[in-house]
Amino acid sequence: MSMQRLTNVIRLTPRLSAVAMQRNNTTNASHSATVPHFNTLAITSPKPFVFHVELNRPKKLNAINREMWLEIKDCFEALAINPDCRAIVLSAAGKHFTAGIDLSSMLSLGQQLADSDDVARKGVVLERTIKLYQDSITAVELCPKPVIMAVHMACIGAGVDLITAADIRYSTQDAFFQVKEVDIGMAADVGTLQRLPKAIGSQSLARELCFTGRRFEATEAERSGLVSRVFADKEALLKGALAVAEDIASKSPIAVQATKENMVYSLEHTNQQGLDHIRVLNKLYLQSEDFAQAVAAQLTKDEKPIFAKL
Repeated sequence: MSMQRLTNVIRLTPRLSAVAMQRNNTTNASHSATVPHFNTLAITSPKPFVFHVELNRPKKLNAINREMWLEIKDCFEALAINPDCRAIVLSAAGKHFTAGIDLSSMLSLGQQLADSDDVARKGVVLERTIKLYQDSITAVELCPKPVIMAVHMACIGAGVDLITAADIRYSTQDAFFQVKEVDIGMAADVGTLQRLPKAIGSQSLARELCFTGRRFEATEAERSGLVSRVFADKEALLKGALAVAEDIASKSPIAVQATKENMVYSLEHTNQQGLDHIRVLNKLYLQSEDFAQAVAAQLTKDEKPIFAKL
């Protein structure tokens, strides 16, 4: 940054501080953010700009039925454009994180397919169903707000699909994971085969887990990079996850969302393409008021800036 730019930023500091105070009042007044309602998910906003999403079918071990698939997609697409949301924690109610896909939903689908003898039409139904489930998980990955997974006890099958789409993954020390699809005679088809190898950085281990369906514990998950922190129990897990979410939510939403967008983009592109992508983003974002405020706060050791909603 040029000296002239720094000088301009410093000159702006008093005005920016006044704006920050005004926004702080607005932020505190608006914390009663509108929270969407779903049947299979429980949504709260425990801290400013932080949303907590819970899988909420505890009597069914949070098995993911068709309704939950649809609601996960709707939920994350809604939070993606909610200006009161800057970070999301996803956990689960009850004893387990999730037992995976609800097999009763699969049986219902099987009965629907049995009503037709036309292989082509059966194929169309299956493709549409699989695409619906894939889009549900992809909505988590493409949500511009960082998503923190907080996993306790069992995370099986579709649960692994779900958590590998997140930005940050934590677990309790009693958590365990299984890519279970092979044990019910199918290949995982909604994200695990694509995202797990990237999440853990080992094709060998990822293929072992997907070919065998074996259970692996939190210690191995942390060692392999599937989770980055392990907590003693669920209470500590949620406290830790929400604290990180609150820290993220205090940053510039422009900076955080641009960072996520570029990191997701760079997973599928070369380093040079990733550099080109962030250059295009920053030619706009470096002109934001967030940038001026944040630099001024760093230079003057002022209080943390309060950023406008995005």
